[in-house]
Amino acid sequence: MDINNQDTAVVITDPQNDFLSEQGAAWPLVQEGVRENNTIENIEKVFVAARDRGFKVFISPHYYFPYDREWKFGGTIEKKMHEIQMYERKAPLDLDGFEGSGADWLERYKPLINADNVVITSPHKIMGPETNDLALQLRKHGYKKVILAGMSANLCIEAHMRELIEQGFEVAVVKDATAAGRDPELGDGYEAALVNFRYIANAVLSTEEATQAMSTG
Repeated sequence: MDINNQDTAVVITDPQNDFLSEQGAAWPLVQEGVRENNTIENIEKVFVAARDRGFKVFISPHYYFPYDREWKFGGTIEKKMHEIQMYERKAPLDLDGFEGSGADWLERYKPLINADNVVITSPHKIMGPETNDLALQLRKHGYKKVILAGMSANLCIEAHMRELIEQGFEVAVVKDATAAGRDPELGDGYEAALVNFRYIANAVLSTEEATQAMSTG
């Protein structure tokens, strides 16, 4: 996969407190993997490389509004997110209580997100980008390849990888700029994701490999 800033964009999913802050709702579920992979630091390295090397970044966030809590059914993790009140916001146009909340960006990323090279898409609602405008934004900006990082590996990252590939994009997953939960009953989400990354993605890279490719592309 040829990586260059003319036809390759960076996509970051869910760089938000509920996954990446020690006060986040999902932190107890993912903290072990986040620490093992240095996920927080590696996502930051991808952001910095994109800024310094002229790559556009598209952030696909996750938000839930009060009416989303009225859904009548859902899958295992979807129901868990509602149960632990992840990504809660009062309304699409209401930022009251947003600053520092679980739905807000991780504080250390804010200078990198509030930048001219960043596009924030509409929110995805379960895991994949089928419910937001990510693919449209990528196409309208002229991109056909994606470097994919963020949270979490076997959920939003895998779902974004699958859908973007189905939509005709080439996708390189940054395997240590993500992480996932481990559960004695459900299994190791990260190991499951790695298997599928290797089967499906156009490339599976470390953060070092991805940022090096961005510097030479």
